[in-house]
Order: sequence, then C-alpha cells, then structure tokens
Amino acid sequence: MSEKCKHNERTGSAFYGLGFIGAAIWFISQATGFWMGVLGFLKACVWPAFLVYEAFKYLAA
Repeated sequence: MSEKCKHNERTGSAFYGLGFIGAAIWFISQATGFWMGVLGFLKACVWPAFLVYEAFKYLAA
C-alpha cells in the first residue's frame, strides 16, 4: 500500500482572507457612490494583482 501525505498549509488562505478584508474596507471607504463601492468590492477580490503590479512597477524604475 502506498502512503498518502496530507499537507494542510492554510497560511496563504489566511493571508489572502485578511488582505481581502483590509482591501475591501480600504476600497469601499474611498468610494464616492454606490457603484464606486461595488467597483471597490471587485477590486478587493483581485487585490493581489494590484500588489504585484505595483511591486513590478517599483522594481523596474
């Protein structure tokens, strides 16, 4: 019989979850209207893309 290894690495999930909450609060608090708040929520869903983009922009300069 083969052995099965289970690795429960949830650190990334916790980091993403806390980042999502923080990003949602930030983007929604900056909204000037309802639809900008909706857009802020959508931005919070993809906040890692903004983070990587800004990091690469900083590193390329």
